[in-house]
Amino acid sequence: MDIQTELKKVFQGELETSDKTLDFYSHDASIFELRPKVVGFPKDSSDIQATINFVNQHKQDFPDLSITPRSRGTDMSGGAIGQSIILDVSKHMTEISELTPESVRVKPGRLYREFDKETLTHGSILPSYPASRELASVGGMVNNNSGGEMSLRYGKTDRYVTELKVVLSDGNEYTVRPLSKSELDAKMAQADFEGNIYKKTYELLDANYDAIQAARPNVSKDSTGYHLWNVWNRETGVFDLTKLFVGAQGTLGIVTDIKFDLIKKPKFSGTLVCYMRNMDNLGDVIPAVLKHDPLTFESFDDKTLWLSFKFIFAFIPRIGLLEWIKMCLRLIPDGIALLKGIPKLILLVEFSGDTQAEVTQKVKAAKQDFKRFKNFTFMEVADTEAKAKKFWLMRRESFNLLRSKVKDKHTAPYIDDFVVPPSKLAEFLPKLNAVIRKYKLMATVAGHLGDGNFHVIPLMKIEKESERAKLQPSMKEVYDLVLSYGGSISGEHNDGMVRGPWLVDMYGEQVLGYMKSVKALYDPQNIFNPHKKVDANWDFSFAHIRQNFNQ
Repeated sequence: MDIQTELKKVFQGELETSDKTLDFYSHDASIFELRPKVVGFPKDSSDIQATINFVNQHKQDFPDLSITPRSRGTDMSGGAIGQSIILDVSKHMTEISELTPESVRVKPGRLYREFDKETLTHGSILPSYPASRELASVGGMVNNNSGGEMSLRYGKTDRYVTELKVVLSDGNEYTVRPLSKSELDAKMAQADFEGNIYKKTYELLDANYDAIQAARPNVSKDSTGYHLWNVWNRETGVFDLTKLFVGAQGTLGIVTDIKFDLIKKPKFSGTLVCYMRNMDNLGDVIPAVLKHDPLTFESFDDKTLWLSFKFIFAFIPRIGLLEWIKMCLRLIPDGIALLKGIPKLILLVEFSGDTQAEVTQKVKAAKQDFKRFKNFTFMEVADTEAKAKKFWLMRRESFNLLRSKVKDKHTAPYIDDFVVPPSKLAEFLPKLNAVIRKYKLMATVAGHLGDGNFHVIPLMKIEKESERAKLQPSMKEVYDLVLSYGGSISGEHNDGMVRGPWLVDMYGEQVLGYMKSVKALYDPQNIFNPHKKVDANWDFSFAHIRQNFNQ
């Protein structure tokens, strides 16, 4: 069957099958490659509904038909690529409406940076933005349950989603929101597809309530599996299907509309930058920092620092020549600080307040307190956003620099997003570094220290068989280590193809079985984004590791 020809009969948006288009959509920001048959740009929800009906109609005769929703392709887990139909919502489905200082409604294809400009007209923000805030879409943030530097105080995306419109496997669009028990009972009484979905979901969650609640990861942030424990709450009587779809990576249905709560943007902020000679007392440093109630608490390592210096000219297109010159001038004090020794870790401790004087006081008070840490070789007070900008650029842009500037090796995000309780980091990090050394991985390490969430990005010649052979054993050692400390294998980047095969290690067969039952209920023909999350298989994933990084 010629998918493009047949689908065009019911699809109003554009359909593309050129080699250039299919090559581009074969990749996201992950190490994987899946080549689609056709890429569609839906005009609106009706195109998505029509595509689902088309797949349902032809699935029996063409079993490989499936749909992968996509927006900006910044996913690092392989969640935005597929072998059949890709629907890119970023071209047309970008509308913002109902904007107030407290909330907003938006289509999933809207770039976060454009969305942010709109909400800031009311002095408000969605604070769960990721480091890829300049590139990511709000739909991707919902589907990955994204978090970032402000998650320490404000939590992740699931905290701000109050309503979703989702097209389910019957081809119809439904609105999901928190329901009271009486509202849930009314839904379950419906003698239709929607009623059956609510009834079967409730029965599964209530019958296995204690086991599901006990499976909740005991960490500050998590993007693994389906968050079944957040859907049905016996104590409050609230049943909320938004908690199921946020973070589902389009494997249960396709999100077509989002309503977010917003918060007021902090008026002023400033950062204390701390250079650590070593990480020997990190277990004491982290709680000391958290006692000062920072807005964010981030870190990056010496490799990231040198990468920023090496490719400093790459910042010019991002910030403009004048700002770049100012940044270089502000780096002079840091150059002097480096004479005291190369720091192993740079800490960024950000504070907020209603006045500049309040922020300055908080930064200086923290600096005075931290003088007791003898392995802090230097501390710099950057008590305004302008002064702190150079450090945040280094932290946020490290992955993009790795991808674009290191030509002989490639970024390999496969152990890039684990979470360990912060109190365990001083003991955990040396063991992690031992694994990195064992497999001779050149890797940058950056993290959300306040959450214990680390991003380890190795640089590898992954097209070489000897390098690919390191992936599975090193993943096993890292994830076994993470889980032995009660951690999570993903805090923000989700499962996709890279971590989906490891969910059984995290949850066990029983709880993973409940998640698979939910997948089968919502997607009985497996038409939504196959080979991701609970449907992932390492043999399939490994067979589709990207070979050509020049495309």
